[in-house]
Amino acid sequence: MTEDIEMKEQRPTPSNSVVTSSPSPLQHLKDIASLVETGAYTREIRRIARAIRLTIQLRKNLTTSVLSAFLNFVLVPGSEVHSRLSSYLPKEDENDMEVDSATSSAQAPAKHSLPEIEIFCYLLVLIFLIDQKRYSEAKACSSTSIARLKNLNRRTVDVLASRLYFYYSLSYELTGDLAEIRGSLLALHRIATLRHDELGQETLLNLLLRNYLHYNLYDQAEKLRSKAPRFEAHSNQQFCRYLFYLGKIRTIQLEYTDAKESLLQASRKAPASALGFRVQCNKWAIIVRLLLGEIPERTVFMQKGMEKALRPYFELTNAVRIGDLELFKTVAEKFSSSFSSDRTNNLIVRLRHNVIRTGLRNISISYSKISLFDVAKKLRLDSPNPVADAESIVSKAIRDGAIDATLDHANGWMVSKETGDIYSTNEPQIAFNSRIAFCLNMHNEAVRALRFPPNSHKEKESAEKRRERHQQEQELAKHIAEEDDDEF
Repeated sequence: MTEDIEMKEQRPTPSNSVVTSSPSPLQHLKDIASLVETGAYTREIRRIARAIRLTIQLRKNLTTSVLSAFLNFVLVPGSEVHSRLSSYLPKEDENDMEVDSATSSAQAPAKHSLPEIEIFCYLLVLIFLIDQKRYSEAKACSSTSIARLKNLNRRTVDVLASRLYFYYSLSYELTGDLAEIRGSLLALHRIATLRHDELGQETLLNLLLRNYLHYNLYDQAEKLRSKAPRFEAHSNQQFCRYLFYLGKIRTIQLEYTDAKESLLQASRKAPASALGFRVQCNKWAIIVRLLLGEIPERTVFMQKGMEKALRPYFELTNAVRIGDLELFKTVAEKFSSSFSSDRTNNLIVRLRHNVIRTGLRNISISYSKISLFDVAKKLRLDSPNPVADAESIVSKAIRDGAIDATLDHANGWMVSKETGDIYSTNEPQIAFNSRIAFCLNMHNEAVRALRFPPNSHKEKESAEKRRERHQQEQELAKHIAEEDDDEF
């Protein structure tokens, strides 16, 4: 009994001592490199895309020592690529160097000469430099990687190249030198078009649109977008960015209906993890809907993680809904810094007319007849001659169909007409038709997005089935030959 008790007490000890430790970041990078190598040899782009996703998940654990050990593992020490990439990395600490020597001695280095591995190393170092806020080194590294990419025309490099284009533009944007690479991006887009690199074309087109919009060059962005070749979207992320930039261009060009559709579609298609992108889409979509005369639902401002960011636009919407011009001015001044950072100041200036029109609509509903002086007083028009301004505003609203009223110029009155039954008009039919069109469009996009594994409908034929098929074919041929003999 005593021996059994002693053995039971000692059992947990070895189980605690043998603990399966998770692989180190260096081992993860080696596995990713092998995945890239396999994808390059088998020409399976999906493997390389998966390697990029795994790299993005690992970027928080990257250190100088890990990257140095990885470069020593996949590249020949002393080579041109190894020396160049090592020069971009900061100096290592002593503790990190000891860990590197221990991990590198555990496995013999396996050297690769694949262009995919080389471009992957450039991408890895560039991501690390941007995360460490070493933007000058990141600019130099990205420029070198782009120069190397121009000499490679391999379809397995296209996925890696698209990510390099993105970080190439990001490194210059973070240093405020985005205008310097505009010509380079145009040249890269031309090269990608000639090489039929559609993923690169998508990425570079979005980067060029972002470059133009960063400097408020909306006309040039629209010219590029209209002349760019059309093709089916290959990346959901790039398609969402394209829709967002298209919505911004349409908003500036006063095409609010198309802008609203593009912005809402970009917000719906964006992944849940892209919170910042979805917030920007919602901000612009709210402004566009207000410019269209619509009032967004309260649930738009109460989305998870967006309440604080959308608070200025919630108060702005409230001011537009009420039609209070004084409150609108107060909100615009209170959140002017937020609106300027979002670059929506010019759009909010356009909203002043909508506020006046909303207030005038509320007045026309409340009063069957009201003097123009009282209209100017209720709208709080700050002008030397408020009656004349109120008369011009009312006449323009009547001409545009915003209100159903008439002007009595002799007595200075605004006479509202009686409101009829809306169901006797075509407005319910138009609204119903728009909802049906939206549902059909979503169904068509879902059908286009369906993906199937290649040759999934073809079952692999066994030897017995093959023999049976050959036997049936021989019998059929013999039967046809006999029928032909009978005819003769």
